[in-house]
Amino acid sequence: MAVIPGATCSSTVLFGSRGRGVIRPSLDQYNGLKAGESMQMGSGKAKATGFVSTSAPKCRTIRAMVSPTVSAPKREKDPKKRVVITGMGLVSVFGNDIDTFYNKLLEGESGISLIDRFDASNFSVRFGGQIRNFSTKGYIDGKNDRRLDDCWRYCLVAGRRALEDANLGTEILEKMDRTRIGVLVGTGMGGLTAFSNGVETLIQKGYKKITPFFIPYSITNMGSALLAIDTGLMGPNYSISTACATANYCFYAAANHIRRGEADIMVAGGTEAAIIPTGVGGFIACRALSQRNDEPHKASRPWDKNRDGFVMGEGSGVLIMESLDHATKRGATIIAEYLGGAITCDAHHMTDPRSDGLGVSSCITKSLEDAKVSPEEVNYINAHATSTLAGDLAEVNAVKKVFKDTSEIKMNGTKSMIGHGLGAAGGLEAIATIKAINSGWLHPTINQENLEPAVTIDTVPNVKKRHEVNVAISNSFGFGGHNSVVVFAPFTP
Repeated sequence: MAVIPGATCSSTVLFGSRGRGVIRPSLDQYNGLKAGESMQMGSGKAKATGFVSTSAPKCRTIRAMVSPTVSAPKREKDPKKRVVITGMGLVSVFGNDIDTFYNKLLEGESGISLIDRFDASNFSVRFGGQIRNFSTKGYIDGKNDRRLDDCWRYCLVAGRRALEDANLGTEILEKMDRTRIGVLVGTGMGGLTAFSNGVETLIQKGYKKITPFFIPYSITNMGSALLAIDTGLMGPNYSISTACATANYCFYAAANHIRRGEADIMVAGGTEAAIIPTGVGGFIACRALSQRNDEPHKASRPWDKNRDGFVMGEGSGVLIMESLDHATKRGATIIAEYLGGAITCDAHHMTDPRSDGLGVSSCITKSLEDAKVSPEEVNYINAHATSTLAGDLAEVNAVKKVFKDTSEIKMNGTKSMIGHGLGAAGGLEAIATIKAINSGWLHPTINQENLEPAVTIDTVPNVKKRHEVNVAISNSFGFGGHNSVVVFAPFTP
């Protein structure tokens, strides 16, 4: 047993604050706040009325089991418990085609531009990874298309495209046992447009004018529900909402449904559509966003000394996860293997990380244990890397705690080009990770002009690199101290 001593959990003691989704350095210190300026968040004292103190308490002493490092542990052999990836689908700022998406990433092209979906001229942040020219043709009928929130439109298109990619089109699904196929697509924000419009109608016109679709199209479970209704999939179905860690939580839970024999196939991932006045305005209020309005394409710059916050993105990323046994029997093409994952909580603060880093480093360690992988086997990390002032370094420090020798590891930041997709981020980044495994090419982390000295890991700056991936991990962290890590590798029979 190892004892991690208590420490004052100020965001500046060890890690500052990390970019777990929309995390930034201490809300009172960074991301646009001038010296001496602070956010007013109530009295800062816990009261009987239910208000919760937002001040960071001392870290409780935690007793953690220290697992011995084992070289090349024996991996799962049971084909009914091995989980493979047989399809991928997405909606992104670079379109809906997987190859186009990854080729744009390899080229180092930025998808960040000025927002024109609404008039943002009076906003202090006027740019993001906005999706344009999105079409649902062939996937959603016109009547429903007009009613749906973009969050669910992205989910339906990405989910259907993933099923098609896995050779699970409508005719094939009708011949399968659909009670053994589940859907688990989560979201951090839900139907934010539907919710905002409903509230606006209530205020301006009264409750009698609220559309009956207000609640159904706002609640976070509706992505999974609508996709199941559309395809007739009757297996495990629900949504997870853990802020920017959402998609990885969904992958982890979906894989466990397969491992426990509760499903043969799971459609899993994340979706988000928060680039609307409410979403952008809310994150501006948090002092979370970059304000580089004159150079939007250079705003997301993970690990660069001049980073000033994250850039909002949107979209959806969905994987088809399937037991090896089932995939083999139906002759599916196997893209990669999901080896394992883990989820942990800092149990500390709404936005600040633990100063001892235990939440993130233990999550990485637990994911490798679940995957039956030794740290020495990992040679690629798709980082969370949101471009927050202290968040990027916090993740690097946690990585260094687990991987004592990082000389063979390469680590990049997908968000540098597509922005931060919030609940969809892990889904889009899982696809980027799997494409790296299949192609042997890693996309660059762009906008790295002045790298932080503490970042001694190869972050693939500005130009793509060839790299044969042995084992990859993909990190996602979210508000509330939610940590998630998933592990992928090339499939070998």
